[in-house]
Amino acid sequence: MATNIYKNPLYIQWKENMLQKQRPELAPKKESAEQQQARIDRARSDYGYFVKTYFGDIASCACAKFQVDAAKYLLKNRDTRAVFEWARGHAKSTHLGVFIPLWLKCQKEKEINTVVVVSKSQESARKLLSDLQEQLEFNELYIKDFGAQVKNGWWADGEFVTKDDTFFIALGRGQSPRGLKHKGNRPDYIVIDDIDDDEMCRNSKRVKETVEWCLTALFGTMSAGRGRFVCVGNKISKTSVLAELSKREGTYHTQVNILNKNGIPSWKENYSLQEVERMHKYIGERNFQKEYMNNPITEGAVFTSKNINYGTMLPIKEYRQLICYTDPSFKNTTTSDYKATALVGKTTDGYYHLIKMFADITSVSNMIDWHYQIYDYVAGRVPVMYYMEANFMQDLFMDEFRKVGEMRGYHIPIIGDKRGKGDKFARIESMQPLFERNMVLLNEKERDSKGMKVLEEQLLMFERGSRAHDDAPDALESAIWMLAQRTRVTNNDFKFGKRTNWKW
Repeated sequence: MATNIYKNPLYIQWKENMLQKQRPELAPKKESAEQQQARIDRARSDYGYFVKTYFGDIASCACAKFQVDAAKYLLKNRDTRAVFEWARGHAKSTHLGVFIPLWLKCQKEKEINTVVVVSKSQESARKLLSDLQEQLEFNELYIKDFGAQVKNGWWADGEFVTKDDTFFIALGRGQSPRGLKHKGNRPDYIVIDDIDDDEMCRNSKRVKETVEWCLTALFGTMSAGRGRFVCVGNKISKTSVLAELSKREGTYHTQVNILNKNGIPSWKENYSLQEVERMHKYIGERNFQKEYMNNPITEGAVFTSKNINYGTMLPIKEYRQLICYTDPSFKNTTTSDYKATALVGKTTDGYYHLIKMFADITSVSNMIDWHYQIYDYVAGRVPVMYYMEANFMQDLFMDEFRKVGEMRGYHIPIIGDKRGKGDKFARIESMQPLFERNMVLLNEKERDSKGMKVLEEQLLMFERGSRAHDDAPDALESAIWMLAQRTRVTNNDFKFGKRTNWKW
């Protein structure tokens, strides 16, 4: 510890800043000893109450159930290896790195003695340590209820000690922790917070080395594994430290995405469905899956950018057949899956032109409007076959179609697709050779449309086992399959080497 820390100008300035941030109003001015003890007793047993009471200036909304469950688990399990895989914006650093350690520290029987905060760099780890010291040194109500806290040290030097001899230290990724202990106490709470970054995850060797460091040098500082060994973060890559630790036998692993399996915000106390949807649309599907759904996707696993070609479409009358196919998604809401509608034409020599593509997380009424846009685009010049999966035909989609048709004065003649569609991945993957042979052409004039952008993004994200949306590729595959079946009788398809003289 630095002996002249209290004369350090940077420390003096930091302390002045912290004193200005104090919230004395959080501490009741007049109360009986019984009232105070009742608050302490409840805070020790009720984590949500603890956070609201002592950190109301930081915690702007109520704790989510998954945050409370994490705290309860760590209080109950003194010896554990745990991975908390939570989406961005879900306060994982705040809870696992600040609130929960302070909750464990203030229990009637103190649960922690030596706390190690680990991050991708020592600078990042020290920032987490600063949040801990700020609360321990300047949170008036916490100090009133649980006693004076910081004895010496400063987070900027990477460590500090409290008056009850709880030792806090920050370590960067790969920094040597060997021999770490304080007054005979080895680490009993190690929190590895956001240790992954994009650059490291692109290098599997570096990931492997960091995992080994975590399991040997870092884990080895504990007394034969006694204590809470915790990793927190969101899964930004399938080859990440968090991903590797979560797969180890004996690991307690929880995954929290911004939307749960029912499409509802996991932290509904903080995020509305409309907020999530707006953000989802802005950042795009691939970024949303990676940052908020713990579902990193390898771009180009099946379809590659070089095989997604745009060009000039033929005059509408020159297509051998036109099919409009709709994948309406499973729920009549503005969330859930994407709705997708594709208008595809087949040329006389067997190529497929995607003339119009609509795809969005949207309402049924908007999806119906896409069909009328296509109807108006074709303007009766050629017939179009409109298809939708048959299992939707008896649903409220058709009621909505009827209502809109009655209002407009004409109906879209939709036919149910009754085929057994089989494995979706295999069906969509079957288009890959067509893209590779340049037999699928996307309309250049529609390149910047929402639907084309969604299709291209979903094609590039497509891979087996992925939870990413694939509704636009599914609609395209279904349209192509229908065209192939309906034009097969003349046996005039797939004349490789011969191409209509359109512009690529």
